[in-house]
Amino acid sequence: MEILRYAAFSADPAGGNPAGVVLDATGLSDAEMQRMAAEVGYSETAFLVPGGDRQFKVRYFSPKAEVPFCGHATIASAAAYAERHGPGVLHLDTRAGLVEVSTTVQAGGTTTATLISVEPQTKPVSASDLAALLGALRWTLDDLDATLPPRIAFAGAWHPIVAAGSRHRLANLDYDMAALTSLMSQRDWTTIDLVYRESALVFHARNPFPPGGVVEDPATGAAAAALGGYLRELGLVAPPATVTVHQGQDMGRPSLLTIEIPAQSGTGIAVTGAAVALS
Repeated sequence: MEILRYAAFSADPAGGNPAGVVLDATGLSDAEMQRMAAEVGYSETAFLVPGGDRQFKVRYFSPKAEVPFCGHATIASAAAYAERHGPGVLHLDTRAGLVEVSTTVQAGGTTTATLISVEPQTKPVSASDLAALLGALRWTLDDLDATLPPRIAFAGAWHPIVAAGSRHRLANLDYDMAALTSLMSQRDWTTIDLVYRESALVFHARNPFPPGGVVEDPATGAAAAALGGYLRELGLVAPPATVTVHQGQDMGRPSLLTIEIPAQSGTGIAVTGAAVALS
C-alpha cells in the first residue's frame, strides 16, 4: 500500500507541515492505520477510502492516536489526488462531519487546496483550566493580549486559543510536555492554538501537539479554521474577511495559511494553502 508524503501550506518542501497520505486505505484496520502512522512519524497521516465519484471516508492518525479532523493532511490529500486525477472538488466524510476540499493548479505548477470546515463553535475556558493551561505553558496572565480573550474553539477539532501580547512571548515556547499532555488528554483538546496578532488581519501562530507525540505543528489547518470561527463569533474581525496566518517560522519550516471568514454566522470557514510532494 502506497504512502505518499506531502508538505502542506507551503510550495517549498523545506516548509509547511509534512503529512502522510494513503489514497486508498480500503480494508485497513484501525490498528494497521495506527501502526502505519507511527511508522511515518508525521503529526498526521490521512487514510482515504473511496466511496463514489470524488467521495471518500477519511481517518486521520497521529503517531499516537486518532484525531477527528486534520486540516494539513486534508490539504495534502487533496493535492496528492489532484496530481494523479486532476484538480476539482472532493467530498470528505470525516469523524467531525462532511468537509469539502477543492484544488487548483497555479500558473507555476503549484497545487493549492481550499477546505471548507464544518460549522465552527466557540465556548469559554474555565478559570481553572486557563490556570492549568498557562501553568503548563509557563505563561502568566501578564503574557496575554487582553483584546483577544482565551476561548476553546472548534472547526473539526477542539483547540484552546490563547493570544500572546508580544511576538517575543510567542517565539519563546518552552512548555511542560507532561503537564500539557495530561491536561489536553483530559479535555480532548487536539492542539493549543497560540497566536500573536501582528495587525488587524495578520496573525502568527504556534501549535503544541503533545498528545499526538509531536512537540509542535508547523502548520495547523484545523486550528486556523477554529481561529476563523472565533474571530467571527467574538466580533474581532468584520466579515467577510481574509486573515493570513504565519506558522512554523520559529521551527524553521515556514508555512502560510489563508483563512476566508464568511459573514453568515454558522457557516464553515475556508482555509487555503499550497502543498508539495516530498521526495
